[in-house]
Amino acid sequence: MIFQRVSLFCVVFLCVAAQSWAAPLSLQECLQKSRDNNPALKSAAWDTRLAQENVRLATSSSYPRVDAQAGYTVQQKPQAVIISGRTAETQEADFAFAGLSANYTLYDFGRRDSRKLQAGAAADAAAQTFESKRGDVALQTIEAWFGILESGKLITAAGDEVAQVIEHRRVAQVLFEEGVVTRNDLLQADVRLAAARQKLLTLQNRRENGWLLLNFLTGSEAGFRAELDESAALTTDQSVDKDITHIVLKRHDIQALQHGAEASDYEVSESRSSFFPELYTRLALDYVQNDKVREQAIMSATLGLKFNLFDGYASTTTREKAIKSRSRIQDALRLAREQARLEINSARNDAAVSKERIAVAETAIRQSEENLRINQERYRERVGTATEVLDAQTLVTQTKSDYHRAYYEHQTATARLKHATGEL
Repeated sequence: MIFQRVSLFCVVFLCVAAQSWAAPLSLQECLQKSRDNNPALKSAAWDTRLAQENVRLATSSSYPRVDAQAGYTVQQKPQAVIISGRTAETQEADFAFAGLSANYTLYDFGRRDSRKLQAGAAADAAAQTFESKRGDVALQTIEAWFGILESGKLITAAGDEVAQVIEHRRVAQVLFEEGVVTRNDLLQADVRLAAARQKLLTLQNRRENGWLLLNFLTGSEAGFRAELDESAALTTDQSVDKDITHIVLKRHDIQALQHGAEASDYEVSESRSSFFPELYTRLALDYVQNDKVREQAIMSATLGLKFNLFDGYASTTTREKAIKSRSRIQDALRLAREQARLEINSARNDAAVSKERIAVAETAIRQSEENLRINQERYRERVGTATEVLDAQTLVTQTKSDYHRAYYEHQTATARLKHATGEL
């Protein structure tokens, strides 16, 4: 009785496991896996974290700087003064010392604020760059996904061609044995069969490589395989023509460059402020071990003004470098906007043309299948030639392949359009 229960449990477990393994893997699940596990995104996420730390570092200048020091000095002889021909020591030969000070910049003509604003803009640029990278990975995942599906369809079409050539060879063998056709028909069928099998092997290898790429993008094991949900299809809004300028400005890579341009503006402002003085305060407590003086601990407060007179043209060079860097980013931003418009228009054209190709290929499939049927009947009736049959079989495979390529190229073109418009 116990054995029966255990057996029943094992059967139920295996059935559930088999069903869960056979569950189709959807495109949205793959995209989610790539967002969570993609190694490139994990690496790029550190740039955002580092930029946030730079913001904290720039903000630290708003607080006073507190320093403490302590030590012990050993001298060969103590310092002394000569008064009326007599020598008097003013310190001990060996002494301990300690100090505590607090420094704070009251005003630096906007240098500190520019540094904080620059760090904030750089952090925003890093965040937008990460979102742009996420969109790139999503596009790669979609292309790999539909590439696997396309390879599967092409493998099916190539497999049908192999089966058709094998059947044609069987018919040719029968006719050859009857003495109706020559051995050339068999040789021709063998050569065409070898070519069809090579095509099939190439497509199978292409699908295998597609799985390796998809597993890399989603952070899965290299040997992971699943049934893909072929019902996945992408659609796009045809309102891209209405306001392409607004769409370009929504893109994460464009926003990243815009924040980078803002950061360069603040960098220029910071470099200019280095030509102005800095107003600061200092509170200090200094102790020096010395029993020859009355006060060994001195407290002080300072209100000061610092101004650099000459630094080897470092300030001038820093300012010129900041100005040139700003010009470079502004040119890069203009270039990126034009490239975005080109990418949107190209992807839109590809999507429209591939959609038209689908309708053309559907008609061509029906015509090629009818052409194959006619040529097969002509060959059986010994009216047509083996070459005509083989060419007709190749034509069927070609039209089916054209249809599948057009369909999946339409899907990937739609994905590229979504990526170009910032929807991924």
